[in-house]
Amino acid sequence: MKIVYQNVFWLLMFAAYNYLCLANQNVITIGAFFDEEDDQAKIALKSVVHTMNTMQQEFEYVVKTQKVARIDSFQCCRLLCNITQEEGGLAAVFSPTSFTSSSIIQSVSANLEIPHFLTSWHQSAFFDDKHTTINFYPDAYLLSQALATIVRNLQWRSFVILYEENDGLVRLQEVLKLQSYNKHSTVMVRQLEGPDCRPLLKEIRASSEHRIILDCKSDSILRVLEQAKEVGLMESSSYNYFLTSLDAHTVDFSSLHASVNITTIRILDPSSEDFQSALTEWEQYADFHDPNRIQFRPFSITTKTALIYDAAEMFMNSVNAVHVTDPIVPTILYCDSEEKWEHGFRIASFMKVKTNPVGVSGPLAFDSTGRRTNFTIYVVGGHRDNVVATWNAESPDVLTFMRSDNDSYDALVKNMQKGVLIVSSRLGPPYLMERKPRFEGDVLTGNARYEGFSMDLIDGIAGILGFKYEFRLAEDGKYGNYDPVTKSWNGLIKDLLDRKADLAICDLSITHQRREVVDFSMPFMRLGISILYKKAEEKDVNMFAFLTPFSTDIWIYTATLYLAVSVILYLVARMAPGDWENPHPCDRHPEELENIWNLKNCLWVTLGSIMTQGCDILPKGISSRMVTSMWWFFSLIMTSCYTANLAALLTMERMEPVIDSAEALAKQTKIKYGTVEGGATQAFFRESNYSTFQKMWTSMVQAQPSVFEKNNADGVKRVQGSKNRLYAFFMESSQIEYETQTKCDLKQVGSWLDTKGYGIAMPIDYPYRSAINRAILKLQEDSKLKELKIKWWEKMRDDPPCIPVRSSEKSSSELALANVGGVFLVLGIGVGVAFILAMMEFLWNVRNVSVEEHLSYFEALKLEVAFASNIWATKKRTKAKNLQSSSHGDSKSFLHSVMSSKVGTPATDE
Repeated sequence: MKIVYQNVFWLLMFAAYNYLCLANQNVITIGAFFDEEDDQAKIALKSVVHTMNTMQQEFEYVVKTQKVARIDSFQCCRLLCNITQEEGGLAAVFSPTSFTSSSIIQSVSANLEIPHFLTSWHQSAFFDDKHTTINFYPDAYLLSQALATIVRNLQWRSFVILYEENDGLVRLQEVLKLQSYNKHSTVMVRQLEGPDCRPLLKEIRASSEHRIILDCKSDSILRVLEQAKEVGLMESSSYNYFLTSLDAHTVDFSSLHASVNITTIRILDPSSEDFQSALTEWEQYADFHDPNRIQFRPFSITTKTALIYDAAEMFMNSVNAVHVTDPIVPTILYCDSEEKWEHGFRIASFMKVKTNPVGVSGPLAFDSTGRRTNFTIYVVGGHRDNVVATWNAESPDVLTFMRSDNDSYDALVKNMQKGVLIVSSRLGPPYLMERKPRFEGDVLTGNARYEGFSMDLIDGIAGILGFKYEFRLAEDGKYGNYDPVTKSWNGLIKDLLDRKADLAICDLSITHQRREVVDFSMPFMRLGISILYKKAEEKDVNMFAFLTPFSTDIWIYTATLYLAVSVILYLVARMAPGDWENPHPCDRHPEELENIWNLKNCLWVTLGSIMTQGCDILPKGISSRMVTSMWWFFSLIMTSCYTANLAALLTMERMEPVIDSAEALAKQTKIKYGTVEGGATQAFFRESNYSTFQKMWTSMVQAQPSVFEKNNADGVKRVQGSKNRLYAFFMESSQIEYETQTKCDLKQVGSWLDTKGYGIAMPIDYPYRSAINRAILKLQEDSKLKELKIKWWEKMRDDPPCIPVRSSEKSSSELALANVGGVFLVLGIGVGVAFILAMMEFLWNVRNVSVEEHLSYFEALKLEVAFASNIWATKKRTKAKNLQSSSHGDSKSFLHSVMSSKVGTPATDE
C-alpha cells in the first residue's frame, strides 16, 4: 500500500511540474494557407512541429491551417488578420500558391513584419531586402538558367514550347533566348487552352516537330500526354519531351505504354539520408494522427511538401537561436494599426544569412532579398531512378553528367530496343530490290519482301544494337528534294520530317541542304560524281578498206580505161612513124625498122604511170606521146583523189569527240548530258560556283528534250539506247561501278567531280545517332561493309560479269593490221602469182633447152636447177659445157636472156 501512495505522489508531482512549466511557455503560432487540399503538406508541417515541441521546452509551436480561395484576396486578408489578433499573435505564415492570395499575404506580412514563407514559384520582382518574405522555392531566374542549360545540353536545335499559364513564359525566358544564339534554332510557342488540347497537338503533329517542352502543373501532365498519344505524338522513340515541373516525378508514365523519351527534373533526392529520415518521421506521425492514413512513398512526395518541412524546421531553429540572445515574445497584432512585431524582422534576417547545410530539398541558402540561391536540380531520363545529370546554382552554365559514356550508351541501347524502328527506303538495285518468291505460291510479307545492300546493312546494325525494324517504301520513290514553290520536301526526307519513319537508308547522299533539316550517320560508303558513257561500237574489220576511197564503179571504170588506153597506145604506136626505130644505129640506111611497143610494153607503161613509178621506155611519136600525156593527166588526178580520200576517211574515223572528263563535255555541244531529276547530283550542278559546272548546268536546263531522268535506271537505259553515243549521264561512282559490272557496253569516264558519302538519315537530334555511328564503325572495322559491297556488286548478280579489257588497248590514232590487211593480202597474192609465172616460165625454158640440145627433159631440168641454185654465178653460157660438140652448139640457151647478170655482154663459148 505504501508503494501505491508513493507512485501517486510522484505522479501528482510530475503533473504539477508540467503544469507550472507549460504555463510559463510562450506559444508560437505558425499560420499555413492552402488554396487546395494538401494533406501531405499539412502532415509534413505538423510532424516537424510535433518533433520540435518534443525536443525543446522553450516554446510551444502551434500550427493553424486555413483554406482560401485562389482569387479571393479579401477573404485571405481577413483570415490572416483574424489569426494575428488571436492570443499569442502570429509568428510566421506560409503563403498559398495562388499569385493573388500570395500577394496580399506578402503585403500584410511586410506591414506587420511577420516572417513570410513561399514554397512555390514566384518572380524575383516581389522580393526586397527590407521585407520579411523568404522563398524556399528555387529562384525564378536561376531556375530559368537551369532550364536553358538543360535544353542546350540536350542539343535541341528546334522544339515546341507548350505552356499552361503565362508564368511559364517567364520560367522559360532563358530557353527562348537560345534562339538568338543559334541561327539554326527554331522555336514554336503555343499555350494550352482548356482541357482538350488535341487541336493544338494535331497542329504540332502536322509541323513535324518531335521535341516538346511542356510547362504545366503536375496534375495536367498525364492528361496532356495521353491526348498527345491519341494524335500520334508518342508513336515512336524519335519523340522527346522535357517536363519543367519539379513535381513530374510524382506522375506515373507507365500507363502511357509509349517508348518516347521523357526528361524530367526535380530538386529532391529520395536516396539522401535527410529525405529518408523525414519520410520516416512523416509516416510515424501519420500512423498516429492521420485518420486517412496517407501513404508516403519516396516518389510521391511533392516539392511543396519538402519545402514546407524545410521552412518550418529552419524557422523554429532560428527562433530558438535568436531567443538565446534576445527573448522572443509573441505579440497580438492588428492589421489596421502601425504596430509591428519587433522580433519578426530579426528572425527573417537571421534566416537569410544563415546557411543550412542539410534539408529535405537540399542545402538552404538565401540572398539578402530572401531568394533561394543554393539548390541542385536532378535531370532524370525516363525512369524515376535514372538520374542522368545534375545542375547546381553555383555553376549555372554547367550540367554535370552522372553516368560514364559506356553507361549512357548501354542505357541508350536499352531504350532503343523497346520499340520498332521504321526504316524508309526506295527501290533501286543493289541497295533495295523486291525479293523473288522461292517457289510458286510463296507469299512474302514484312521485311522478307525486300533484299539488297540497305537491308543487309540495317540488319547488321540491328544485330549489334539489338533493335527491331520494319522497312517501308517512300510513297513517291524519291530521294528527297526541296521544292521552293511549295516550300516542302519530298521522298525519304519528307517521311522523316512527317515522322513516318525513324531512319531512311538507300544511296542517299549527305548534302548541306539535307543536313539542315535532318541528321545523318557517319558515311557507310565513300564515292563521288562521275560520268557514265557508252563505249565506242566496234566496227566490222574490212581488210580491203584501201578500196573505200573509190566506189566500185570508179574501180571498174578505171580498170577498163587502163586496158583501153593500153590498147589505144598500142595501135597509135604502130601507126606513128616516130615509134619505128633503126635497130642498128650504125647503119644509116637500114633495110628494116623495129617497133618496141608491143601490147606487153603498152600495159607496162600505163601501169607504171598510174602507180606513179614511171617506166624505162617512153613513146617518141607525137600521137603516142599525146595519148601517154593524157593518161598521165588522168593518173595524176585519180591518184591524188585516191590519196586525199583515203586520208580523209582515216581522219573521219578519228573525228568523233573524245570524252575523258567533265571539261571535255562542257567544251562541246554535240553530246547531251543529264542527271537524276531532284537528286543530289542535280543539286551539285545547280548550286556549284565553279564556272565549268555552272555552264554545264545552264546547258542541261536549256536542253530539249529534257536531259533529266526519274531515276538512275532510266539514265542507264538512255545511255545504252543513244545513237552514236550522243548522251552521257552523271551519277555516283558506286552506282556506275555496279552498272558496268554486267553492262559491258558502258564505262566510267573521268575522275570524281566531288567527294561525298552515303549515310543513314534520321530526324534532327535523333537520340540514337551515336549508337548507330558506333555500329557502322564496328561493321567497317570488321570489313563487313566491304563484304556487303562485294556480295551485292559482284556475287549476287544474274547477268555474267564483263571480261576486263587489257590495259594495253591500242590508241585510237593508230592503224591496226586488220585495217591494212588487204594491202598485205594483195601484195602476197601478186608476189605469189609472179612466183607461179616464174616457175611456169622456168619449166617452159627447160623444155626448150631439152629440145634444142637433144637432152631428156629431166637432164635439162637438172642442169638448169643446178645453175639456178648457184647463187654466186652471175654469167651463164649459152650452151652447156658438155654439149659444145653437139651439132646444135651454136644455139643459145633461153636462160641467157633471163638469168644473165649482164644483159649487154652475153657469155660465149671458148
